[in-house]
Parts: sequence; structure tokens; C-alpha cells
Amino acid sequence: MKNKVLISAAALFLLFLGWRIVSLLMQKSAGQAKGTGRPPVAVEIDSVRQEPIQEIRQFTGTVYPLYQYIVAPKVSARILRMQKRIGDWVDEGEFIAVMDDAEYQQSVREAEANLKIAQASLIEARSQFDLATQELERVQSLQEKGIASPSELDAANTSYTAQKSRLELAQAQVEQRQAALKSAQIRLGYTTLVATQPGFIGERFVDEGALLSPNSPVVSIVGIDRVIVRTTIIERDYGRIRTGQNCRIKVDAFPNSVFEGHVARIAPVLEEASRVAKMEVEVDNGERILKPGMFAEVRVILSEKERTQTVPSRAVITKNEETGIFVVNKDSSTASYVPVQAGIVSGEKTEIVSPQIEGLVITLGQHLLADGSPVILPKKAGTEPNRSDTNGSSRESSP
Repeated sequence: MKNKVLISAAALFLLFLGWRIVSLLMQKSAGQAKGTGRPPVAVEIDSVRQEPIQEIRQFTGTVYPLYQYIVAPKVSARILRMQKRIGDWVDEGEFIAVMDDAEYQQSVREAEANLKIAQASLIEARSQFDLATQELERVQSLQEKGIASPSELDAANTSYTAQKSRLELAQAQVEQRQAALKSAQIRLGYTTLVATQPGFIGERFVDEGALLSPNSPVVSIVGIDRVIVRTTIIERDYGRIRTGQNCRIKVDAFPNSVFEGHVARIAPVLEEASRVAKMEVEVDNGERILKPGMFAEVRVILSEKERTQTVPSRAVITKNEETGIFVVNKDSSTASYVPVQAGIVSGEKTEIVSPQIEGLVITLGQHLLADGSPVILPKKAGTEPNRSDTNGSSRESSP
């Protein structure tokens, strides 16, 4: 009898234990079905904004003058005076230096004297030719009347031909002496060095008293009313940059200043070793602030929109090759996953082309979420995040 009681008690205990296990399993399944199995995740949020956006590429380069040339003599002489030093401004045609021209002035005087001699010889040859012409005409007239002999006519013809040759030679000698005089005058002009284009003296190579040979550099002149920033672009950006695109330039010497420019030239080839192409950006430098040799940061605006839908770039995630964001449902404190089509990406904000998003987006913690997951919102989640809020979740970043 006692054994039967024990067996019955054991059976009842096993039945109760089985029922309890089944009940717990059913509760767990129901909880998972309702989404209560995933613990809430603390997140940071930000708002969707309607604002302008720009897609920008940043490059580094060096400032060069629009033009630069060396002033050098074409003749050998000693420098007597130099009127310009480094940093001085020169106008077109203004004197830079004067060289000793005594030797070249003497050459001009000799050429002038030789020209006078040649001109006198020409006058004499022309007179002799006129006499020979008159004599030939007289003998021909007498020959027609039968008075002059054939030998006299032959002599007149010979004299005429000889004087004509002498006249042509005298004319050629005059032209030769004129050319020699012109050459002497040109060489004399080379002793005065002038600026062919306006600009600043960039470098001075010699001082007064120096004996120069032809093509020895005296000064360099740079034009910086407009400057060129030379940089390189990588193959990935080559197809997106074109001439005429607006640029913004900054230099270390003036960190608070931004200079406007445009893409002026792009090389038609890429360097095989580095896969980059050279690019030149022209910048208006009317105040002559930018100087050649400065290190420059170039920002090229690839595309821009005056007003579009944007979210912080931190809110955008890529999941299974799909781009999306998590939107907060404040009533239920849950997160909803929304696939989106992203557009322009500029720094810390991204354009959302579609769909239209309303409410708040999650900027931190979204990688731990699934669609419908519960979230713990910041204390100020009841209102739109303030742009000036020091909380990282509600801070707007400029491009």
C-alpha cells in the first residue's frame, strides 16, 4: 500500500514538471513572436532636413604665376644702372637696366659713315650711267643717218652696259650699308633692358657693374593679377571634372580667406605610373594676395542642389548591398528600417533622393537593430534635435 502511494506521488510530480516545461516553452515562443525577445538598444537620433548640399572633391597643389619670364641681354656689356629690386612693380616698356653702350654707339656711327660713302658712290654711278645713256642715244642717231660707224655704236653699247652694272652695284651697296646701320642700331637698343609685360620683380640675379655675356639672366618678372594652381586628379574623378567648374581655394598663409576660381585646363592623358592627370585652376588675384610657390588646397564643386532632403551620413547604412536608414517611431519607441536611394554625399550629410522621410533618424546604434526593434531614446527625443545642441546626436555638420 505504501509503495502505491509513492508511485502515485511520483507520477503526479512528473506530470506537473512536464506541464511547467511546456508552459515555459509556449511563453518564450509567444514573446519572440511579439518582438519582446530583443532587449532595447540605446540610440542617438537626428532630424531630416531640407537644405542645400554640394558634392566636393578636395585636392592639393601649388600656386604658379599666370606668366613668368627672364629679362636677359642679347649682347655682351657691363651694367651701368639697375632701377628695380625684388618686389618692385614694373610696367610694360619700363626700363629695368642700362648697359655700357659706347662700343655699340661707335658701331652705329661707323655704319652711318659707310652708308654715306655708298650713297655718294650711287650718285656718281647714276651720273656716269646717264652720260653713257646719252652717248648711246647720240651714236644710234648718227648711225641711222650713216654718219657713225658700227664700231662707234659697239663702243657706246659697251659703255652703257658697264655703267648700268656699276649703278646696280652702287644701289646694292647702299642697301647693304642701310642693313648694316639697322643691325648696329638694333644692337645698340639691346643695351637697354625693358619689361615686355607688366609684373613684379621676382628675383634679381646681378648687380650694377657686372659684366654680362649674351643671355645672362638679370631679373625675373612674374604676373600675378591671375594665378594658376596646378594639381593632379585621380582616375576615379577624371570623368566627373570638366573645364569651367567652380573651385574654392585656401592657402596656409591666409587660413580665414577663401578664393574663387575655375577649372581652366585638364591634361588629355593620365600618367601611366601614377594614374593621375594634371589639372590647372585659374584664380582671380586682383588684390595680389596669392603668391607663387604657396601650398594650396583646391575644392572642386562636382554637383550642387539649392534645396534637397538630407540626413547625417552616420545614419546611412549598407545592408546586403542595400542602402537604408532606421526611422524612429516615438509612439512605440521602436525603429523601422527604410530602404533609401542616396544621392550627393558631402562630408557629414547625405542626400536622400527617395522616399520622403518624416520624423527622426537613428545616427548611432543602428547596426544593432532590426526592423521593429525597441530603442531607448535620448531624454530630448520628444522634440526635434536642436542644431546648436552640444549633444553629438543633434549636432549638424557642415560639408
